[in-house]
Amino acid sequence: MADVHKHLALHAVIQHMHRKASAVTYIDTHAGRGLYPLDAPETRKLAEYRQGVELLWKQQGEVSKNSLLKTWLASMAPLQQMGGDGGMTHYPGSPWWLVQGLRAQDRLHLYELHPGEHAHLGDQPLPDNAQRHHDDGLKGILRLMPVDTPRVCALIDPSYERKGEYVEVAETLHRLSRKARHAIALVWYPLLPAGHHHELLDRLRDTGMRKLWRSQLYWRSPETEARGMYGSGLLVFNPPWGLDARLDESLGIMLSCLPEEAGYQADWWVGE
Repeated sequence: MADVHKHLALHAVIQHMHRKASAVTYIDTHAGRGLYPLDAPETRKLAEYRQGVELLWKQQGEVSKNSLLKTWLASMAPLQQMGGDGGMTHYPGSPWWLVQGLRAQDRLHLYELHPGEHAHLGDQPLPDNAQRHHDDGLKGILRLMPVDTPRVCALIDPSYERKGEYVEVAETLHRLSRKARHAIALVWYPLLPAGHHHELLDRLRDTGMRKLWRSQLYWRSPETEARGMYGSGLLVFNPPWGLDARLDESLGIMLSCLPEEAGYQADWWVGE
């Protein structure tokens, strides 16, 4: 469900970027792979998709009443090797979503430092205006600035396996905002009982940055004794006009597919 939250927001931002013809440089700092077969051993081990995208896929009649969810689900349909039950067979990662939204005038930079994931990323065909980088995306995004297109849009979503990544992400976003103050950036973070995401949020607020919108989806209460991630967080720097309303509506509909204790909140972490 964390990927649903993140990729639905990315899909909405790409749609917004297409409203203007001017070129965009897209940057994915932690790209992973382009496509995930749901029958792969590593996917079957936890089968997290069953509590995420598959819930929406099975209830398309209901969730497709929302235009954003409808186009998001429809985009994935050609990837599925439909069997008798019409179930899902593949789920796309962020590189796939970004490539689908790439126009001839745009540019795309995909960063992946993990050797295995970078090898998988190499399996995804890319157009001539997209590049893979076997490199640290947090350093790479700053080296790219300034870009040679009028607009820039970045997705920053580390694994946060190291506690220090929360501070590194905050510092990177702050430096990006100074190098490209009109950039749009999406920063994903996990909601865990340890509460390390507060360090990211507080550090960003302390920098004096403005225009940071926050979106948080919960699939269980943080007060329970269960371990592991209880929700998904997303910060958007310079959110496009109307993004908040579109996500509020679509995620509100998504809640009908989740347990009763699930919830959603969105607000300005730091306003204008």
